[in-house]
Amino acid sequence: MASTRKLSSDEVNALIEGLGEDGGDSAAPSAEDKDVRPFQFGSDDLSLLGDYYALRMINERFARMARQVFLPMLRIQPRISSFPPEVKTFDEYTAGIENFMSLNISRIEELRGSMLIVLSPTFISVLTNAYYGGKIKPLATTRSEFTATEERIIEIISSGLNDTLEVAWRDLMEISIRYSSREVNPQFASFVDGSDLVIICSFVVQLPDIDAASFDIIYPLQTLKPIASLLRSRVQTDKANDDKSWRDRMERAVLEIPLDLTARLSEPTVSMNKLIHLKEGDVFPIDIGEGVEILIEKLPFYNGELGEVGGQAAISLTERRTE
Repeated sequence: MASTRKLSSDEVNALIEGLGEDGGDSAAPSAEDKDVRPFQFGSDDLSLLGDYYALRMINERFARMARQVFLPMLRIQPRISSFPPEVKTFDEYTAGIENFMSLNISRIEELRGSMLIVLSPTFISVLTNAYYGGKIKPLATTRSEFTATEERIIEIISSGLNDTLEVAWRDLMEISIRYSSREVNPQFASFVDGSDLVIICSFVVQLPDIDAASFDIIYPLQTLKPIASLLRSRVQTDKANDDKSWRDRMERAVLEIPLDLTARLSEPTVSMNKLIHLKEGDVFPIDIGEGVEILIEKLPFYNGELGEVGGQAAISLTERRTE
């Protein structure tokens, strides 16, 4: 999505002067022009967001994982959806939000830049009320500051979201997010200049019986500029297939599946006439044969021999069946 930033008066004047000049002779720049540098279209300029496939994949994965952050607060696992990233100036973004918000500024060490998590006071009140045993509903109050309890909830949520973001980014690159500061008024947030472009990633949290809540994660355009080509890439790293914790959990779950084990000694054949006249005390002769057949979930897997261990009947496996 293209930026909607208006041109300044200096930019308009420069554009008019450029149109008035004679562009017939476009001489190549001389070696003395120190301001001339190579430019690669599609990789150096982030002002047009375009199809940032990798960033959208990061947001979708983050939305799935962030449910675990809100689960202890809401006592339910909410559904979280992500919107496509959009580019605006920071002034344009702050003009569309309230003057009283929870603005949590953190630093991304590897990119040498900052990021911002924006939470609405209504969402904070819902989380606080639910966390301490109340219903999932906002508190109808008008205020200009958070209580100490709400500040603690904000700290827990922002820390959990930062940790989740680190995991969501691992498919693209390893990042470390460190908390920097917190503000409640967008005008006092020392994040970026008002005219600087930022990438806004919005998320919606579906809640039962009330309106959906939302929160935003904001990256300055200059912070993500060094990895612009990676953000446009559709190729994921091999780290996505190396989720050891997922494999370990899956392996443990598979190993805990209960299976029925049956030892079949014999299968005698009885006529219908004898079966009808059976009475207490009758004896069936059984031919055990050469061994015992071991069945797992009614399928034959092993042959064994009947024996005894520690005074209890036991079966010794002799061979694995191949048919």
